Amino acid sequence: MITRRDLLGLLCLAPFAAQAQQKRRLYRVGVLETTSLRANTENFDRFRKGMAERGYVEGPGLVIAYRSADGRTERFPELATELVRSKVDLILARGTPATLAAKRATSSIPIVMAAVADPVESRLAASLARPGGNVTGLTSVTGELAPRRLELLKALVPKMSRVAVYANLDNLAAAASWKEMEPATRAMGIEPVLLDVRNAENIAPAFEQAVRERADALLVGIETLVQSNRDAIIELAAKHRLPAMYSAREFVDAGGLVSYGVNYADLYYRAAGYADRIFKGARPSELPIERPTKFSLFINRRTANSLGVVIPPDLLLRADWTVD
Repeated sequence: MITRRDLLGLLCLAPFAAQAQQKRRLYRVGVLETTSLRANTENFDRFRKGMAERGYVEGPGLVIAYRSADGRTERFPELATELVRSKVDLILARGTPATLAAKRATSSIPIVMAAVADPVESRLAASLARPGGNVTGLTSVTGELAPRRLELLKALVPKMSRVAVYANLDNLAAAASWKEMEPATRAMGIEPVLLDVRNAENIAPAFEQAVRERADALLVGIETLVQSNRDAIIELAAKHRLPAMYSAREFVDAGGLVSYGVNYADLYYRAAGYADRIFKGARPSELPIERPTKFSLFINRRTANSLGVVIPPDLLLRADWTVD
């Protein structure tokens, strides 16, 4: 016979038992990425950190299935379908092509964008405030940053009259960025030279085109093909002595001249917050898409010296980090 004291004890233990059961649940996150885990370590470690801080530790509470297109955009649909078939609880995607592929593969599994240039323009979301559907997350507003990158590059190359713009117009985000960039360059009295690079075989010829058309500097966007061919692009820029502006720090770490853009590691960290809210019952359709809050300028002084580029003192003071 259960006494009143025993009943009260069971009632007191019930919340703790329920909490323990909740903690034991295993969540599966599928990752649809533009580049390998090795090349994406800094960013992805921040996502892991954000998840761990919220109680999702790999092994007992979290399984991550990482899939990379390795620079081949055409692989995204296949990889997205593979993740859906493995019955993940959530898909983390980076970039417009990857997120579009994930959305086409499923309308029920929540999708969190780690970074997408313009989710409304690419029809991934109805609006930033109320995305609708199963996609939410973070935008990197890369198109809006293009004019600012041009201004910084002009400060490093004051005599710049022609700039080569490296883009893959197969990518909706890159095409949108080019629309922002073209009028911005002309407004500054600079002639833009479009390098439309859609596969790895066209990378070297694109640099030859830039030299042939007498470009004084180079602006490089960020997307799948660029990320997976980072080292080749940096080496070709050095070979042809083209001062180049990139969109992310890893290019400067690898020897590129300068980068300005959002802090991608911070976006990945914040993406963990979306995953947590969704796992706790929030609907992606009702979670507002957030804009970046941190922007960083990185300069490689060693590369500047090799190119004969003089870095203005004010830029050095504003830089978040430099390579000596």
